[in-house]
Amino acid sequence: MIDQHFTPNSSEPKIYEKWEKSGAFSPIEDKNAQTFSMVIPPPNVTGSLHLGHALNNTLQDILARFERMRGKAVLWQPGLDHAGIATQMVVERQLAQAGGNESRASLGREKFIERVWEWKAESGGTIVSQLRRLGASCDWSRERFTMDEGLSAAVRKVFVQLHKEGLIYRDKRLVNWDPHFQTAISDLEVINEEKDGHFWHFKYPLENGETYEFPIAYDDEGNPTEFETRNYIAIATTRPETMLGDGAVAVHPSDKRYAPIVGKRVLLPLADRYIPIIADEYPDPDFGSGGVKITGAHDFNDYKVAKRHDLPMYILMDEQARMMDADYVPAKYRGLDRFDARKQVVADIDELGLLEKVEDKKIMQPIGDRSGVVIEPYLTDQWYVDAKTLAIPALEAVKSGEVKFVPDTWKETYYQWMENIEPWCVSRQLWWGHRIPAWYDQDGNIFVEETEEEAIAAAKAKHGKDVELRRDDDVLDTWFSSGLWPFSTLGWPEQTPELARFYPTSTLVTMFDIIFFWVARMMMFGCHFTGSPPFKNIIIHSRVVDEKGKKMSKSKGNIIDPVPLIDEFGADSLRFCLAIAAGPGRDIRMSAKRVEGYRNFGTKLWNAARFAQMNECVLGANFDPLKVENTINKWIVSEIAKTANNVENALSVHRFDEAATGLYNFIWGVLCDWYVELIKPLLNGDDEIAKNETRQTLAWAIENTLKLLHPFMPFLTEDLWEKTAEFTLKRDGLLISEQWPKFGDGFINDASNKEINWVIDLINGIRSLRAQANISAGAKIPAILVGANDESAKLLEKYQSEIDRLARLEYSTTAKETPKGAVSFVHNEAILALPLEGVLDVNAEVARLKKEIARCEMEIGKVAGKLSNENFVARAPVEVIEEQRERMASYELEKTQYNNILKTLSEI
Repeated sequence: MIDQHFTPNSSEPKIYEKWEKSGAFSPIEDKNAQTFSMVIPPPNVTGSLHLGHALNNTLQDILARFERMRGKAVLWQPGLDHAGIATQMVVERQLAQAGGNESRASLGREKFIERVWEWKAESGGTIVSQLRRLGASCDWSRERFTMDEGLSAAVRKVFVQLHKEGLIYRDKRLVNWDPHFQTAISDLEVINEEKDGHFWHFKYPLENGETYEFPIAYDDEGNPTEFETRNYIAIATTRPETMLGDGAVAVHPSDKRYAPIVGKRVLLPLADRYIPIIADEYPDPDFGSGGVKITGAHDFNDYKVAKRHDLPMYILMDEQARMMDADYVPAKYRGLDRFDARKQVVADIDELGLLEKVEDKKIMQPIGDRSGVVIEPYLTDQWYVDAKTLAIPALEAVKSGEVKFVPDTWKETYYQWMENIEPWCVSRQLWWGHRIPAWYDQDGNIFVEETEEEAIAAAKAKHGKDVELRRDDDVLDTWFSSGLWPFSTLGWPEQTPELARFYPTSTLVTMFDIIFFWVARMMMFGCHFTGSPPFKNIIIHSRVVDEKGKKMSKSKGNIIDPVPLIDEFGADSLRFCLAIAAGPGRDIRMSAKRVEGYRNFGTKLWNAARFAQMNECVLGANFDPLKVENTINKWIVSEIAKTANNVENALSVHRFDEAATGLYNFIWGVLCDWYVELIKPLLNGDDEIAKNETRQTLAWAIENTLKLLHPFMPFLTEDLWEKTAEFTLKRDGLLISEQWPKFGDGFINDASNKEINWVIDLINGIRSLRAQANISAGAKIPAILVGANDESAKLLEKYQSEIDRLARLEYSTTAKETPKGAVSFVHNEAILALPLEGVLDVNAEVARLKKEIARCEMEIGKVAGKLSNENFVARAPVEVIEEQRERMASYELEKTQYNNILKTLSEI
């Protein structure tokens, strides 16, 4: 028998174990079956499940289960990313917390990497067990790791081949530098935070005491009217310590104020060297003084200016962001931390009388997401990929329609990034990761090969003798190896059967914030190394925010951990909550209350299955849904067919929200409410033929409902699949391996739909009218159908007992005129009236209605005030304005309804 409640904590692990043991997660062997493949966006080996993971993997699992049920050979390829900085940080922290003298430096590279592998074996991959709890039906037998031997071989081959093709090279360029980890990091690993800061305004004196006339007042037409003689140019900076590395001062070519001094030189204070004043498009004449110091080695914009004008670039800091011991750095600043140097520079400039003013200012400060320290733009030698060349076929694949973004609008973001792509820095100054396969001789010649033996042979071929080689200490950016993920996980560079069968993959499901960092990398590498883009569809899902629509962050304290939600409400409730909200282009608001609501939804279906079992609803071997006779049964067969078709169509175009909404409305409203209520007289009646047909129809309806809901709520449906089979036809397999229900046009019965929907609309209208008129739920009142045609009159007579029971009526009948003192609504060609005389305390009800009308007017006034506020309309998001308009319409309608009832009461 079906238990009173579904118990996720005890049932879900057992069900998942059955799935894994059955082999259901692996692709079917049928070589003629159409394939469907996805690669999981590999979570970090250090990671744990957060709501973004829960959403991403729920959507992937829905697709995997759906396509599996449609008979396809489904491969959902799982695995983990080695997460260079994050993993190294975890192990270094463990060493520090151990209290001994061990550290990365004391262990040395080889021993430290051994320690990382030990940690990975013992503690890495927590998220994999959490994904299992979520119900992820990945083919775990094929689980990969970006540092496993197969993927490492693919990384070496790609690096070496790209280098030999001239698409990987070594260059000195500006990078994001993390002084804590002492490595370059990607833009994705930088968080820009608004901080309180300062704008220091300095005077740079002109060479030889030269002067010029600087305008300080203007007339209405913008012409200068007053001048002062200056022997300096003013600049402003938020990083005073970098002034020691200035290579020039730049002004805009159109800035007439500085035209007389362009080409002249200024004395760089403290550094005591002369630098030119140049004209460049970069400075904004209307911002600050219009003069900009150019520090090419320590600012990304300045770097471009310095390159254009061939300016010297002075590296001021070492790897730990301490001032360099270099000739061009004044001795008193050498060795100082950058922030200590800042204080000293400001004090010394002030002492020289060259500090014009200090302005308080909000600044955007780049912070390392792992280290938490301020990131420094740093000029250093690194390895780069020629991304611009690799982007050409990757761009064309989307422009030609070979690869589609869902929603389509995201392709514009992809175009923007790819068409303006910069060289990709792929080297990292870490120990954990894929070590770059490059060796150096004593003269600095580089030999890039897949193995050390090949590098030695290449060096010998060059020099004619054996020479000593040193391997590059750097490792590759983790995005490099994850960029190979769609084909390296399938065995490339070997031409494996899996690669031939499942590449290109069918679909990628990911977040918009890594379109550039991951999607673009996979597109470039896939097109270049396989000749085909790595996937056909790129589904970009929404972002999960808190219930107030705010982005979740640890600092705000509004992070929602999905694991406790699974503990409390079950995985299915969380999955359905995420899926039904996953509409394109909108954030998903999450709260525990929402998840609880979808647990109630699951309980609704569970109770319907128990009701069916208690009423001996079993499916016979010869039951044919197309041959049922009772209109109510024809109706539910038709409704299931429509729902199945609608859900399949929605999932086929990746509209998870529409599919989930359709299932919710059908299961809660149609099946569990209306059908179960409407068939109770049949199940309790004396007509054995009708009773038997209805029992089988309900059993058939629940069986197909479980199939339709399974991709969204796999645990509960699998449990019910087993339990509902207890007294019915034997089921050989698990629900996960069942076929998706297919219904042709013959299952849609328009006549039964029209008839039953007429009854439902009538009952719903009466219930709504009762609520508006404040009629007690226990009060039995008459209902009069006025002006009904013959068809409607016959329907009222046919379903009178159901209508009276479900609408809580004393009786229902037809009439030619609407009685006085009755509230009413239009139902098709007729009017349904509810006489109120003797039913209500009229005086009390009039007072209540007036209060409700006043409340509506107050709310209408609030909304009207917002919508008439030009600032609100200009700044508020479109969806917020639309929500306010919908609220206004809702209150207007509510007010009208109350006024109508008030008018009716005046007639009594």
